[in-house]
Amino acid sequence: MLGFVATDMYLPAFKAIEATFGTTPSHVASSLTFFLAGLAIGQLLYGPLVQRFGKRNSLLFGLVIFGSASYMVAVSDSMWLFNLGRFFQAIGACSAAVIWQAIVIDKYEATEAQKMFGNIMPLVALSPALAPILGAYVLEHSEWRSIFMLLTGLTVLLMLATMMWVKPEQVESNAEAPQKVGVSYLDMLKSPQYLGNVLIFGACSAAFFSYLTLWPITMEQHGYQATEIGLSFIPQTIMFIVGGYMSKVLIRRVGAEQTLTILLLLFGMCVAGIAFSTLVMQADTIWPLLGIFSVLAAANGACYPIVVNCALQVFKQASAKAAGLQNFLQISLAFGASSIVAIWAIHAEVTIAIAIVVSSVGVLAGYKMRRLNSWSQLSKKLSKELAAPDNSRVGIHSDEN
Repeated sequence: MLGFVATDMYLPAFKAIEATFGTTPSHVASSLTFFLAGLAIGQLLYGPLVQRFGKRNSLLFGLVIFGSASYMVAVSDSMWLFNLGRFFQAIGACSAAVIWQAIVIDKYEATEAQKMFGNIMPLVALSPALAPILGAYVLEHSEWRSIFMLLTGLTVLLMLATMMWVKPEQVESNAEAPQKVGVSYLDMLKSPQYLGNVLIFGACSAAFFSYLTLWPITMEQHGYQATEIGLSFIPQTIMFIVGGYMSKVLIRRVGAEQTLTILLLLFGMCVAGIAFSTLVMQADTIWPLLGIFSVLAAANGACYPIVVNCALQVFKQASAKAAGLQNFLQISLAFGASSIVAIWAIHAEVTIAIAIVVSSVGVLAGYKMRRLNSWSQLSKKLSKELAAPDNSRVGIHSDEN
């Protein structure tokens, strides 16, 4: 949960941070963008580190970076130092994000791994609900700096727990040896099955982070306070958890592929609803957007375990690198979306809707891509579909029909 806690816990403090540094809402919103940039870059570091130093040591290294950066943010005296600390905070959080996924892939076969992802991801999703509430509580009794001091203390506890309770043999499985086989990041990018699943993961995340970046500003524009902003993250988090467990039921009944198709159709319906209520109807209340996005969160929570497992199973022999590249691409898309929407933070609701509509195009492209066995299959399909009209070809296809 570490990365999500660091992302969400300070969201209710946007206004307080703005007042402390005498800056604008856009500049404060950009601090989330800096965090996402670090979260993207850091993903690529831990695959090679795990291969060289093992999962346990790599995790401890990441926690040291995270704790130090959290303290740096807490004592920062400018927005520049604040953002720099957020960047390195994300670099440290990446260690947990990569390593837990690699452990699941290494220790379980595909079907069991799907169940484990379905169990763990909804629990991880508790943080977007709990972290803002905790952040709002801290803000009510102290200042925003205390949020990051609390994260520093949490990191120390996690390091002690790792050193005391996690033995190297528990996480350094026999699957580490095959990871030394030369599977490069370029090899992974050449796989449409891997890339398609990752694109769905990333585009859905881009929609989520577009909402996350501007939602506090949207609620402020409607006159809501920090505590209410924190509470507003509860519905979609609950729905994300419900969606995660709902997918397990659907998978048992109709299989993973059919389940994913149903979930992405639900995602598309939510995108249409958000576009209508915001861009067409232009509702003067937050409730339509909040309600529809909660359903969209359920669709995300249900499809994440499926696409993550399908992507990492393609390169099971290099699970840490595959998880790192997957998370890099996912966060890069989220970072790009967050960067762009922060520019138009003043038009919060409309910007959120447009960003989610654009993200849905990426989801559709990923769904088409993951069905290909190779890029040559796509080339043949396009050459067949885009060929110039020819009477003999028409006759042949008429006979086939």
